[in-house]
Amino acid sequence: MKKRDIILIASILAIAIALFLIVELTKEEGAGVTVKVDGVKIAEYSLSANGTYPLNGGTNILVIENGKAYLTDANCPDKLCVHQGKISMTGETITCLPNKLTVTVFGTEQSVDLVS
Repeated sequence: MKKRDIILIASILAIAIALFLIVELTKEEGAGVTVKVDGVKIAEYSLSANGTYPLNGGTNILVIENGKAYLTDANCPDKLCVHQGKISMTGETITCLPNKLTVTVFGTEQSVDLVS
């Protein structure tokens, strides 16, 4: 490796770390979750109220507890959605592909799309 190669690799690594830190430090606690099945919104729940909710005809079980949402059960074969863990930060998502289900955390502020 030459000196320029090392400088290039170090620069790319520094930029990647800086971007990662910016994303992680600007995340905010979510206000609630939106549940969609096949891209259609079916429910919205607050993260401030604990509860257990059967979704998609009972194929998935959503639990909201202590400001965090997670799936405890699913009838899909791999159960990856159950293993994704708890979400609470704006923009985080749990996805169950076999059941076409997504649970996404939204914040208190409404985002505005700008078109120029």
